[in-house]
Amino acid sequence: MRKWLLALLITCASTQAAEQGVKAISSGRLLLSAGEIAVSIGPTPAKIERVLIIVHGRLRNAETYRQSAERAAEQAGQSANTLVLAPQFLNETDIASHPVSDSVLRWQGNDWMAGGLSIAPFTMSSYAALDEIIARLGDRRQFPDVKQIVIAGHSGGAQVVQRYALLGHPQPALDTEGIKVRYVIANPSSYAYFNEQRPVAFSHAGCPNFNRWKYGLAGLPAYADGQTPAQLEENYVKRDIVYLLGQQDTDPNHPALDKSCEAKAQGASRLIRGRNYFNYLKRRHPQGLSQQLIEVPGVGHNEDGMFTSPEGQKALFGQ
Repeated sequence: MRKWLLALLITCASTQAAEQGVKAISSGRLLLSAGEIAVSIGPTPAKIERVLIIVHGRLRNAETYRQSAERAAEQAGQSANTLVLAPQFLNETDIASHPVSDSVLRWQGNDWMAGGLSIAPFTMSSYAALDEIIARLGDRRQFPDVKQIVIAGHSGGAQVVQRYALLGHPQPALDTEGIKVRYVIANPSSYAYFNEQRPVAFSHAGCPNFNRWKYGLAGLPAYADGQTPAQLEENYVKRDIVYLLGQQDTDPNHPALDKSCEAKAQGASRLIRGRNYFNYLKRRHPQGLSQQLIEVPGVGHNEDGMFTSPEGQKALFGQ
């Protein structure tokens, strides 16, 4: 475990980014099969029983998300046993703005959000990168005490977590070792639906891509590897998922809200879209879900407010 953490803590120089690039590239590096991924890592507890993987949004500001996750752990009294990791999915503008080794993975634009393939140094789905990180955390030789892995994201990061929970490859070794996995999806702009049903009426002719990935299951990325929609749904509804919704995230004109016709078919605001999606799942699976919806009073579209709230702490660290 210590060797793995030392590998994460390799530092690199960081300069002020151009407007299109990130402000800072995280200093940690984790070696994966297709290259190195940048990662921000929190303080290392003496005994790591939980690992919280926090996924940044479109701004790719991994440091900010790590800090919010650390505050949530501290306020919940969980810092002593929780390691926080924030992988950073860099794109070509970030690489152009910062001196970064050619071995560091980077994606085109926002392709990483939908499980797309990296453009260098080799091709790797962003979801496959998460698979490898999670598999490493389940290695008892390196992490002998881990009991739980929590994968959480807010806004754009929540879109990633929801789609990854849907397409993510099975990790039977985690089951063998008794390691539980939870997904926390906070205030995403949209969700991937399993069929063509949507809660809001719209023109199919005027919105032909409403059921294509990432809004639906048509045109899945290569990472899906031939899994059928039925198989994906069967696996998804068995997963421990918490939908964390801010009760004040109700602005239909929020500047960061997805206002495409594909997203509007899911509802007018993030709060409504989240409620609609959870109700959709309950209708499709009346026998019950291994999932819950938790609403956060008084909080809008703010990752720190969401995760450090009592409800956010329960989602991240509770049972």
